[in-house]
Amino acid sequence: MRIACVGGGPAGLYFSIVMKSHDPDHDITVFERNPAGSTYGWGVTYWGDLLERLHRHDPQTARAISEHSVRWTDGVAHIGRQRTVHRGDEGFSIGRRRLLDILAERATELGVDVRFDHEVRELDQVPQADLVVACDGVNSRLRQLRPGEFGTAVTEERNKYIWLGTSKVFGSFTFAFHETPAGWIWFYAYGFSDELSTCIVECSPETWIGLGLDRADEDRTLELLARIFAEPLEGHALHTRTPDDRAGAGSEARAGSGGGGGGAGGGASWLNFRTLTNATWHHDNIVLVGDAAHTTHYSIGAGTTLALEDAAALADALGRHRHLPQALASYERERKSALAPVQSAARYSAQWYESLPRYLRLTPPQFFTLLGQRHSPLMPHLPPLLYYRLHQATEEFGPVRSLRKWLGPKLMEALPARSGSGSGSGSGR
Repeated sequence: MRIACVGGGPAGLYFSIVMKSHDPDHDITVFERNPAGSTYGWGVTYWGDLLERLHRHDPQTARAISEHSVRWTDGVAHIGRQRTVHRGDEGFSIGRRRLLDILAERATELGVDVRFDHEVRELDQVPQADLVVACDGVNSRLRQLRPGEFGTAVTEERNKYIWLGTSKVFGSFTFAFHETPAGWIWFYAYGFSDELSTCIVECSPETWIGLGLDRADEDRTLELLARIFAEPLEGHALHTRTPDDRAGAGSEARAGSGGGGGGAGGGASWLNFRTLTNATWHHDNIVLVGDAAHTTHYSIGAGTTLALEDAAALADALGRHRHLPQALASYERERKSALAPVQSAARYSAQWYESLPRYLRLTPPQFFTLLGQRHSPLMPHLPPLLYYRLHQATEEFGPVRSLRKWLGPKLMEALPARSGSGSGSGSGR
């Protein structure tokens, strides 16, 4: 096949790797609008089962990603001046730039034509191809060129967030919740190298305005946030750009999707997360992959994993079906089915954070337990302490666990559908 991938992020590069691994005779070109070595964002997270799946498709890529990843097993939460630790499953993180370098090098080694600094604005800029893969992010230009064909819907979450980094290296996935006179503000942080961590700060729009963050420039924003979180940051500064960006490498990178690995290459940019869905993921010979097809809220850390899984699933479907329409339909069915529980978890996770003050009067261990259960559709409809006690009972008594599993879906069937961008935010990522 002659294949053009528009977008040189994880989805496009990994798809080209798997396709070339299946058949070296595929003619594949990846068009990436940013220069080589230039990207946005800090680190991304994933779990061990992803490595197992990557190993089945291309062991060399899986080994390289594993070797350059940071591992953790604990979750830590700072709630005011109290600190609590939760023992959990092993998680992983890797710098986004490192991940893209690994994928680009492997794709090139397999014979993929990776063209950097090559932006595609119109379809006639894509050479004639049997398949065009739109993996150019939530703002996908290719998808926007066919506005009526994919059934795109976007809802905006209520809270404000900003994607930052710090030289404070967190050895565990760390949460910090701080109460200010304007309300609660919090961050999620994790190390992704021996020198750097990602730090995503979030708050309600009322807190954002009350703290003056709606009017603050970049320096003032970083100074204020570093002062608020001085204790968990141990005095380290916050930054909008990686050291390489500040030194000039990649400082001209254009904004990415804003959904999964960070924000734009420069400036303190507060955003509202946008949940994107598409009624169909393919039209003619164009197919959507990754954030171009769907987004899932950053609080569940699944964006990069889903993009890689989309890429592998598309390659597998193309290998199973001789005719392109059947392959694309099979890919869409498989991935929509796999995404349904993840999208549900992401929706409830985002809503949980929008209702955060409801839970912050619990003791730190109780709060951390509910933090880990924030994907539950039942939790918003029970008093927090009652839900906590119910959860504890399920850990000790199997029949109660079964009752909770039965009650959740039944309750959701009885409740009206929720939509819009207020505190009951919309569907999707």
